[in-house]
Amino acid sequence: MPSHLVPPIVGVLPMGNAPQTTAKVIAAHVSGYLNLAAETLPCAAIPQHTFDMGRLQVNAGTLIQSIEAMDLADYFKIIALVEEDLFIPLFTHVFGEARQNGRVALVSLYRLQLPVDGETPLKQQVLERIAKIALHETGHLLNLLHCDDNRCLMHFSGQVEHLDSTPFNFCRYCRRALHRAVAPSSS
Repeated sequence: MPSHLVPPIVGVLPMGNAPQTTAKVIAAHVSGYLNLAAETLPCAAIPQHTFDMGRLQVNAGTLIQSIEAMDLADYFKIIALVEEDLFIPLFTHVFGEARQNGRVALVSLYRLQLPVDGETPLKQQVLERIAKIALHETGHLLNLLHCDDNRCLMHFSGQVEHLDSTPFNFCRYCRRALHRAVAPSSS
């Protein structure tokens, strides 16, 4: 099959102790919601230099750069899954991170599985949170910006409670932008 006819594949990369089964959940949601082929990759180590000893967190920007340097050229986009707490200099923590129109996105399990109001979330609720963050960050990889519609997955969620109340849905504008971003080119 000529390379221009091969559909782009999103690679889901578990890192460190991130569970392979959770990576499969992300791949299934990327396939189902974005109509992109997705496959899970073998687990990779988290580079030590990405860990900030002063903050006791992983620097998301540094980790993205490290993943970009990996030999993953066969994949259109990469979604890396980590258990560690992530930060960017602007925020104390982030659930995920991606560069606008970039190639690599991150999803952190750390805060998505913590108790809220003293209640430990059910596994299904944690998986839903992870899938929502993965879809949101993949939207950024496909050049979508944050959306003003709080019922859209591209709306910024800085708190788990807000993430829980966000439906699995993109607003009509973001859906249109996603469709344009993943539509095969006519060239």
